[in-house]
Formats: sequence, C-alpha cells, structure tokens
Amino acid sequence: MTSGPTIAIIGAGMGGLATAAALRRVGVDATVYEQARRFSRLGAGIQIGCNAMHVLRGLGLEPTMRAAAFYPRSWNNKDWQTGEVRFDQIFGPSAEEKYGAPYLLGHRGDLHEALLSAVPARNVRLSHTLVGLDEDPNGVRLTFADGSSTVADAVIGADGVHSTVKDLLFGASEANFTGRIAYRTTFPAELLGGYELDECTKWWGPDRHIVIYYVKPDRSEVYFVTSQPEPEFTVESWSAKGDMNTLRAAFDGFHPQVQRTLRACPDVHKWALVDRDPLDSWSDGTVTLLGDSCHPMTPYMAQGAAMALEDAVVLARLLDGVGDRAGIAEAFGRFEAIRKPRTSRVQLSSRTNTWLKQRTDVDWVYSYDAWTTPLAA
Repeated sequence: MTSGPTIAIIGAGMGGLATAAALRRVGVDATVYEQARRFSRLGAGIQIGCNAMHVLRGLGLEPTMRAAAFYPRSWNNKDWQTGEVRFDQIFGPSAEEKYGAPYLLGHRGDLHEALLSAVPARNVRLSHTLVGLDEDPNGVRLTFADGSSTVADAVIGADGVHSTVKDLLFGASEANFTGRIAYRTTFPAELLGGYELDECTKWWGPDRHIVIYYVKPDRSEVYFVTSQPEPEFTVESWSAKGDMNTLRAAFDGFHPQVQRTLRACPDVHKWALVDRDPLDSWSDGTVTLLGDSCHPMTPYMAQGAAMALEDAVVLARLLDGVGDRAGIAEAFGRFEAIRKPRTSRVQLSSRTNTWLKQRTDVDWVYSYDAWTTPLAA
C-alpha cells in the first residue's frame, strides 16, 4: 500500500508517468492529470541513453524495452556527401559494461506504453485541462477546464515546453524559436526493398542534418529525424504533416543512404524546434516543475526525455519519507538545486548542435545514475 502526501502530476508524458511510477517505488501515491482524451502512437523514434536505461531498470521496465527496441553497435557520424566517418561513438556491449546499462533505439510509443504500465489505471485521469492553481487551507487547489477541481498536498508540473503550471507560477513567456524545423516519421523497413541502412547514423550537412536508425530489434521499422532552416514555419504540433517532395529537395545531394530512405518514406510529420534559457526558478512552495516544463531543449543530444526521467527519480527519492507540506517544499528546493546544474549544461550543450560531430566526452552524460547520485543537502 502507498501512503504519505497526495501528489498531483500535470501531464502524462514521459516525465509525468515516470514520476508517478518512481513515487510508487518510494510509497507515495500520485495522480496524473492529462488534457488529452486518449493516448495516440505517433511515428517517432527515441534514443534511450544508458542514463535513461538506469531509470527504466529501477522501474522494472528494462526487459520490456530490451524486447521492443533496437540495440545498436554505435551512433555513427558521417559526412553528408562522402560518408566519411567523423566520429563513431561505440555503444553495444562495451558501452553497457562501461556505463552499467545499454543504449537502445526505440519507438516513443513503446516507451510511453511501458511507463504507462507502471502506473495503475486509476491514477491516470484523461480529459483534464488545468486552468488554475490556488492556495488552499488543505493544500493546493487545482481547477480544470470542465469545472472540476481537486486539492493536493503538492503539484508537479510535467506538462511540456508550453507548461500551464509554469505560466501560472511565473507568468507566460515565449519559447525560443530556433528558426529551424524537424521532419520525422517511422515507416516499415520493407519499403526499402531490401536496401540495408547503417544501424544509426547522423549525416552532417553544411546547414542541416538527418539522423536515421532502426527502432525494432528485427530491423522492421525505420525512423529518421531532420533539422534544417525554415524560419517561416513556427507550428509546434507533433501531428502537423510535412510535404515529402519539399523534404526530398531539401536533402538533394546527400549520401545514397539518405536518398533511398527519403524515397521509400510515404509521409512525414514536421514541427518547429524550440527551447528556453534555463529558468531562474522551478519551484514555488509545494508546486514544482519537471522535464520540458522547466528545461526544454533542442533534440541534438537526444537527452530531452532522459532528463525528465532522471528528474522523476531524483524527485521521488527526495520525497521518500516526507510527511508534511513543509517537508515537500524543502524537497522541491533541494530537487532544483541538485538537478539544475546538470539540466542547464545539457540544455546549453544541445543548443550548439555539436554533440558527437567529432570526438566527444560522453561519460558525464551516460554514466549518470539517478537512483544512486548523491542527494546533496
């Protein structure tokens, strides 16, 4: 049985579900409120770094993800035309031995489904759009768009780059549009007609790139994601469609692997790339932010979801044994102090889009284990 303070989590993405699952591990019951009416499986891949796999192992989800995801030998970085190797970051068994966990390439839908399986269905409330947070004699009152409300001892905002919780706490502010957009999708590998791709490669062009990898253990599904200038497009929807002919033209002249991939792909989604500068503060009393709500980042290090997963575990560890609201507020302050230096470093490093472009020190990212990292006073 779980006990302790009542926790409301806003947002049932990777960070919100991981937080609920991690809190259950320390005996704290949390309810997740999600504005969507249902979950959908969008065609998007995800690189699950060794640091993220430490989190999933602690949640009991490692076997699930190993069975669902692809286990690459490396993340290779090549010249856009010649295919010359710039830097080949080796993963596979050697990295697993070094960092204590595997590096996997998966489908976002599979990871989300795994995290959802770690949270009881009764603890996830769909169709709940947050519109208000107010101090209440018994805690924090949450008001939703349908007129319903609830009171919790604490609130965790895991509701993404356009976080309502952040806006209610610190005021609305625009995210930084990078002037670049990304096209991405997954599609059946059989559409390649037997053509074999590298396991995971980032093709570096002068002002654009494309990352291509498998997301299934049997190599039956391919994923790619691009980054290129398109300053007139500012839509940040995960479901906005892109034009394949426009995309193919944008990568004309790239290596034959890129050409074959884009020719085989039937359709694609596109979205604008945004981030934020590190926030001055994440918390206010017994309300705090987590993941993209407080440290959204560009995807160039493939660490956005991993940072949210790490946040979830560190926050759950800090709330272990906390019994009152004063203790919660103190835990939230410690959470920010512990996590902000690391997430800010990743935010700013990712913004430069130089990760693995040449020989890179990766140990500080992949060796981190959120279950064992010291919880400084």
